[in-house]
Amino acid sequence: MIRRLTLLIFIAGIAGPGWSQGTGEQVIAIDTRSASRPFPHFWEQMIGSGRAILSLRESYRNDLRQVKGITGLGYVRFHGIFDDEVGVYERDANGKVSYNFSYVDEIYDGLLANGVRPFVEISFMPKQLAANPTPHPFWYKPFPSPPNDVAAWSEMIAAFTQHLIARYGADEVAKWYFEVWNEPNIDFWNGEPKEETYYALYDATVRAIKKVDPDLRVGGPATAQAAWVDRFIQHCQKGNIPFDFVSTHIYGNEDPMNVFGNSTAVPRKSMVAAAIRKVHDQVARSGAPKTPIIVSEYNATYMTQVQVTDSAFMGPWLANNIRECDGITSMMSYWAFSDVFEEQGVVQKPFYGGYGLIAERAIPKAAFRAFELLHQLGDQRILPDVTDALITKRSDGAIAAVLWNYAEPDEKVAAKVFRLKVANSGAKRYTLQILDPSHGSALAAWNDMGKPATPSRAQLDRLRAASKLAPATQHSLSEPIKLEGQALALVVIR
Repeated sequence: MIRRLTLLIFIAGIAGPGWSQGTGEQVIAIDTRSASRPFPHFWEQMIGSGRAILSLRESYRNDLRQVKGITGLGYVRFHGIFDDEVGVYERDANGKVSYNFSYVDEIYDGLLANGVRPFVEISFMPKQLAANPTPHPFWYKPFPSPPNDVAAWSEMIAAFTQHLIARYGADEVAKWYFEVWNEPNIDFWNGEPKEETYYALYDATVRAIKKVDPDLRVGGPATAQAAWVDRFIQHCQKGNIPFDFVSTHIYGNEDPMNVFGNSTAVPRKSMVAAAIRKVHDQVARSGAPKTPIIVSEYNATYMTQVQVTDSAFMGPWLANNIRECDGITSMMSYWAFSDVFEEQGVVQKPFYGGYGLIAERAIPKAAFRAFELLHQLGDQRILPDVTDALITKRSDGAIAAVLWNYAEPDEKVAAKVFRLKVANSGAKRYTLQILDPSHGSALAAWNDMGKPATPSRAQLDRLRAASKLAPATQHSLSEPIKLEGQALALVVIR
């Protein structure tokens, strides 16, 4: 049932949002002269991807270019730069060690050529250096092991760092980030006890990197479930171990017991922000309260769920996540930009619940279109906070806002009606673009085709066409905006 109430909020002279009494319409009141605060696009500066070696594929690079074209993407993070398939480490029968950085060069050259920098995840262990050569269950079988020789590991890290500086220059590499490992608190690390052995790895790694160049940015603990950050800082400070940022991961469907240590339910809508708030508060209470917080993986689910990551659900989820995380993290990395991705094996069909913004065979998903719309928000945010809207000012003088009607997958909700009221502006009209299950999402078209695993070329053309947003339409400011469930709308007022 739609609640009927009048809500008038005034902060710094801003008329707030409310429900118009007797109409059931939500009024978004905007004063163009009102105070604002910085709104950096922290959600689009970095995005994750499939493992390192996949970046050599043309399909990967095509998808990267597409995502770069509609976002402010500056960094890409992936696993496996030291996996055996990259060929960095070799020890012969006589024990002589050699390093081969030819694929490393191709991988990082490819990123830089496309206008993005590496967020270097230091992982996984070369098999010859693995103390426990039992592979992870991922299809490509990485080794989540501590080193069998810490000195040899440190020498490899130093050689790797020296090579990067020699090839790209110290000024360039100083703009990168170096993150030690991936999710050591779960099955991506088989050292025992997990935390103590991870700290030993971190200490050796950061010392090796900083010995080569103390200006390089290194951090951790890169944990799943927003874990260990407070103890990681304590460990580093106690041992005088350098750290330039803290990083962690969180997904919308996490078990709250694993994140917060209790069973109090946290909805998917708010889980990511609640976990980051926990980390933010831990850092604020620590001996290093100004430490940047980087969420180096996040998404609405860590499972492969078509109704989540492949659907229009992602539009409102992403917008609400950005609203709630604003101001509590330096950077967030959506996982991932492309379904050129093989953790569960070779992709078998375009829509299988993959994490990517772009489905197999270069089909943009609804999440891609959500990033496209969200990119058009301004860099100044207008208060007060609104539960289903983000209102910003752009450098071109326009007011850019996103509105949404959040609905969980398979949840039926009533349409929402928004009405705009703009003060101190001569604007009479707004432009509107809508992303919802019927606009900007190719999933319905694929379902209507009978869910072909290998679409024909003609079908692929139709799917790509179905994924496109309709051009913006112009409307009088007096005209209301109606959004069905799972809809996200970009509104621009000039």
